[in-house]
Amino acid sequence: MSKGLWHMLKTKRELIPLAGILTMAAAGAFSFCIYSLFKPDVIVHKFGSPEPWEEIDPSKPQKLVTIRQKWQPIEELEEVKSLTK
Repeated sequence: MSKGLWHMLKTKRELIPLAGILTMAAAGAFSFCIYSLFKPDVIVHKFGSPEPWEEIDPSKPQKLVTIRQKWQPIEELEEVKSLTK
């Protein structure tokens, strides 16, 4: 009854763009998941530092696209951070 995906795509050629779009969407979703795992603000395991967000470099952008954005430390927060350590 079912001879496979390739046979169906050969006989019904109008399904080829749909299969291509679905394949590209699945590949894009998978690659973004893999990309997100290697970002420094993502925690996969719970061993090590209990506050891993303290290790992130604030001068390095964490977004995919950053347009003319500069980070400047807030003096009050830096003072509180130094008092709590």
